Amino acid sequence: MDFNDQIRRYFATDDLASLSPAALDAGIEKMKVEFGLETDPGRRFALWALMFMLGEAPDLDVAFEDEAEREAARNFMDMIDKSG
Repeated sequence: MDFNDQIRRYFATDDLASLSPAALDAGIEKMKVEFGLETDPGRRFALWALMFMLGEAPDLDVAFEDEAEREAARNFMDMIDKSG
């Protein structure tokens, strides 16, 4: 999943700063619905990561049943935190 493709898919723009609060909320809601329906682990992780970067990711114990996936998410969170 390409980051820019996902931004365009859920928000119909490349510039999140240009979105109204309502449009941002609508895109996030769509992501949450698709996350709940997605069965492919890689796609689920990509959706979770994007939601995390937007401050809207579900808690790890809710998002991932598998401990290895939760650990990957923790590593991602640490990497984002270190990058500033």
